[in-house]
Amino acid sequence: MSSPAEFYNSLPPISKAYGTACLLATIAFQLGLYDVYYIALIYELVFKYFQVWRLITNFFFLGKFSINFGIRLLMIARYGVQLEKGPFERRTADFLWMMIFGALSLLVLSAIPIFRTAFLGISLVFMLLYVWSREFPNAQISIYGLVTLKAFYLPWAMLALDVIFGSPLIPDLLGIIAGHLYYFLTVLHPLATGKVILKTPMWVHKLVARWRIGAPAQPSSRAVAQPDRSTGVAFRGRSYRLNG
Repeated sequence: MSSPAEFYNSLPPISKAYGTACLLATIAFQLGLYDVYYIALIYELVFKYFQVWRLITNFFFLGKFSINFGIRLLMIARYGVQLEKGPFERRTADFLWMMIFGALSLLVLSAIPIFRTAFLGISLVFMLLYVWSREFPNAQISIYGLVTLKAFYLPWAMLALDVIFGSPLIPDLLGIIAGHLYYFLTVLHPLATGKVILKTPMWVHKLVARWRIGAPAQPSSRAVAQPDRSTGVAFRGRSYRLNG
């Protein structure tokens, strides 16, 4: 069995960096080092006083220490890591772009009054969960040891559980919308039409290469079919993704 340090070092770079940032943000908050008001997404302050950092900082706060916080952090450690080690293996730039595109989509959605929310970290994590559920649709998932269902339905089950336990509906729903938008533009639409609408920008590839983040990218950009993977449960199925 590996030590905690070995496990942490084995994590892929983007999921590890984001999860670590979220953990440190909550630790600093619990220690009273800052007030969350100063990192919250408040559009009036962004546009009136040019507090543009709020467009970024709000994504790193998943709430104070609680069971819900632990669940969100575990979702990054499990679903984000499985995406980065599976469908996005050797495609660090594509995974980073997925996160950036998701964040931009959530910023636009949250500008709509009915979707207004001060922190979009939970939504971004839920987007990871949704994309994972589409990449591994046939994986068998057990919820609290009571119900077993296919991963394809997991985002909706988690959303229902959050509603039952009194958590806000909007953050989860925003994550599902952003996740579906990304999956539609990068997988469903290209498979249906043969045209790729959303590609990873060259500046993201250059950024990853410059900082030597992750493993070197695959040399070919042609469409490839990747086998579906389970989370430790045998099943059959195959999902397809176009490399961007």
